[in-house]
Amino acid sequence: MAAPSSSVQRNNLLYRLHLEALNRINVSTAASESIRSQSPPFPPPVSSIRLPHRDAYLIPQVLEYLAKKGYSRTEAMLRRESAHQDAEGRPIITRAEDAGGDAYFKGYELLSRFVDNVLDIYEPELRRLLWPLFVYSFLTLAADYYPKDCSRFMQTYREPFEKEHQDDLRALSPITLPEHVQTNNIAQLYRNNKYRLTLTNMAFTTLVQYLEAHDREGGSVIVNLIHNNLNIVTVDRVAVGAERSLTKLLNQSRESDVPAEDEGIPGHNPGSANTDRNAPPVLAKLALGPMPMEPDLMEDVKAELQEHDAANPPAPGRNSLVEEFEQRIKREPTDDVPSRDTIPYPPSLARDVQMEVQKIKENRDRFKIEGRTGGVGPGVSVCMFTFHNTFDSINCLEFSGDNLLVAAGTSESYIRVWSLENKPLTSPLDAPNSQPCSSRRLIGHSGPVYALSFSPSVALPETTTTNGTSSNISNLTSSHPHYLISSSADGTIRLWSLATYTNLVVYRSHASPIWSLSFSPFGHYFLSGSADRTARLWSTSAISPLRLFVGHDADIEAVAWHPNSAYVFTGSGGADRSVRMWDLQRGTAVRLFTGHVGNITALSCAPNGKVVASADDRGEILLWDLAAGRLLKRLRGHAKGGIWSLDWSVESSVLVSGGADGTVRVWDVAAPEGKVGEGKVVAEGGSGTKVDGQGTAAAKKGKGKEVAVSADQISAFPTKKSPVYKVRFTQMNLVMAGGAYLP
Repeated sequence: MAAPSSSVQRNNLLYRLHLEALNRINVSTAASESIRSQSPPFPPPVSSIRLPHRDAYLIPQVLEYLAKKGYSRTEAMLRRESAHQDAEGRPIITRAEDAGGDAYFKGYELLSRFVDNVLDIYEPELRRLLWPLFVYSFLTLAADYYPKDCSRFMQTYREPFEKEHQDDLRALSPITLPEHVQTNNIAQLYRNNKYRLTLTNMAFTTLVQYLEAHDREGGSVIVNLIHNNLNIVTVDRVAVGAERSLTKLLNQSRESDVPAEDEGIPGHNPGSANTDRNAPPVLAKLALGPMPMEPDLMEDVKAELQEHDAANPPAPGRNSLVEEFEQRIKREPTDDVPSRDTIPYPPSLARDVQMEVQKIKENRDRFKIEGRTGGVGPGVSVCMFTFHNTFDSINCLEFSGDNLLVAAGTSESYIRVWSLENKPLTSPLDAPNSQPCSSRRLIGHSGPVYALSFSPSVALPETTTTNGTSSNISNLTSSHPHYLISSSADGTIRLWSLATYTNLVVYRSHASPIWSLSFSPFGHYFLSGSADRTARLWSTSAISPLRLFVGHDADIEAVAWHPNSAYVFTGSGGADRSVRMWDLQRGTAVRLFTGHVGNITALSCAPNGKVVASADDRGEILLWDLAAGRLLKRLRGHAKGGIWSLDWSVESSVLVSGGADGTVRVWDVAAPEGKVGEGKVVAEGGSGTKVDGQGTAAAKKGKGKEVAVSADQISAFPTKKSPVYKVRFTQMNLVMAGGAYLP
């Protein structure tokens, strides 16, 4: 046998000291030989220690000594076994090789068989029990020092949870010992909180009866785990109505990987909308009303509208522009609006007056989406712009507010701006003999361009001059937006002038690639989200960020503004997968929404300021009630791959989405009565589907995976092999979409 190393000698010395402290404990000869054969030596197994009854008082001192010396495994075993002594004061011997750990295997197998064979009406909701009981069984095995059984349990039963809980599985997999449980954040999160789950009364009763009838086969183990670690809320199916109707539950059998809205651990698992489990039940009050208009701007707009009404009287039965303006003012709330003093904006200009006047005109003359008629959703048309010969180099697209420009960010580090009317884009800096072109190239970034945003603008009408030619009102009130901002993998944001097509400012602060970018609805401010897990608020007039929003645990992949500009939204992927709402003035989070199973890829807040929509790379859209801080519904229909863009109609009643599956889909936010959350599963291939207002779907020929289509989907517009990068509702309620043809 080789000579022991210095560490072995040191451990031998510690071992001799340990034996001296246990001078009244008799260790068997066989156990001693077993200990000596180990390299390095360890304290004797607790199961080999025999404590006479008269020496039972030594157990606390031995435990204290083991804790001081760092023998955590032996201490854990002694604590567990000292509570199970025989009549003579000797501990009952239980090792990992014995049946102690097998009880959790038997219990979990018993529950799995029950869920697989239960009635279809109960199966979807009872299947949601498997994940928390899997976690708590696994952690109990580790905490009770069954390392072999712990590893075997994880490898045997982890596969069904790989998609939904891959991040938690990755964090829990290395755990095998009690000290691992104590130092693992995810393990402590589960052990210090009760997992919330909602079951119908009949499903819960059926479960309890089955476990009690099979008590000796492992039912008692599952009952104890549920009692100690789960918070099961039972509801009456009749009371909750369509949410847990028979049709709803039967349809869920194909979507059992989707968590319920109220499921999980507060602040961690899908469905929770609390920022902290100890937070007060009253959520922070939000000011969701529109930003009040400046008094001077309001007077100028009203005077301008009166001039337009005098020059162009309204048709019979149609409101005048002044009446339309006054009705809008009356409809706006006065009690939950933000103060203009908290968010300073530059004084309004003549261009702002013209923009407000044009918004009133478009609001009056728009295509009104009033909701369902005869049970059929409103008809919405889509104008699709397809870019050819891009060779998959386009990363993002953006349309200007006046519907006249489109910009594309490329992986070759430049930006291309096109005129949608095919008019030349000229600059005063152009050479006298240069050939006018309907596109411009903006060069400056040193990495792929990931996000773009135009400054606010509206399509102002052309006026006729005295010589009969048409022109815009003035350069000051040009319909073109003034600026374009872009972000890149180089960690910078650039501000571009759309008058000269040159770079004006470079903003540096982020330490990683910047994935998302958005101008404020009123201009002047913009928001960025980065791979450095932070979002930052900027002003076009300052080179340093004004606010830093920190809280996400992964990349911020989507950002959005509230219509009143008092709040912003950020969405994350990776292990986070949450949406946060931030107060712009205070810089603090006021809402946290968790419920996505995939990485969040798009955000959009409704014009009424009450609902925010978030989409992920699994093809799901979630609608959140901002005031109540809860999930309203899930919209399903897109195939997996990512929903890259969302936008709302003027009335906030219709949502449009586009993504990697090459479809533009239109959703009715107010679901048909009695059909909340219902839908059909259809085979959706390359040709796409058309879904009517009743939620029925018919698949055209084409191979593809089964996709659950919600009844809320009004229609789906398939493209020809063109992923949709951007969708946008105009002020006239028409939809513009853009994508690149990728054969």
